[in-house]
Amino acid sequence: MAVVVWIAEGTWRACVDAARTHAADAADIVLLHISGHDVPDAAHGAFAGLLGRADPGHDPGTRLERMAADSAQRLLDAAADRLGRPCTRMERKGRPEREVVVAARDADLLILARDGDRTHPGPKSLAPPSRFVVDHAPCPVLLVWP
Repeated sequence: MAVVVWIAEGTWRACVDAARTHAADAADIVLLHISGHDVPDAAHGAFAGLLGRADPGHDPGTRLERMAADSAQRLLDAAADRLGRPCTRMERKGRPEREVVVAARDADLLILARDGDRTHPGPKSLAPPSRFVVDHAPCPVLLVWP
C-alpha cells in the first residue's frame, strides 16, 4: 500500500500522526510538501520591472526560493522524524492543489488535514486548495482535524 501524506505548515503533525495510526502497514509512505511559486515569481517580476537589467545576484525572488526550499526541507525532516520509519520525502513546486492530485496518482491513500475555519464543521473547514484535492483526488482520502 502506498500512502501520500500532504505536509503543510500548521497541519503536518496531525497528518503524520494519522499516517502512523492508519497506515502502519503501508509499504511506502511519501511525505509531500508543495512550495507555491506565486511569491517568488512576484518578487522576480518586481525586481525585473523596477530595476531592469540590474545584477541578478540581488534578485529577491532567488532568495525567496532558497528560503522556501530550506523551510520545506526542515519541515519534511521534522515530519520524517515524527513518523519514525523509513519514508520518501518529496518537494514539489507549483499550485498546491494540482501538485497534490498529480502526486497522489499512484497512491492507495492520501492523507491531508482540514485547513480552513476549524471552529465550525462543514464546507468552510477546508480552504479552496484542500477542497479541490478532496474533490479530484485519484485515490481514497483520509481527512483529519489538526
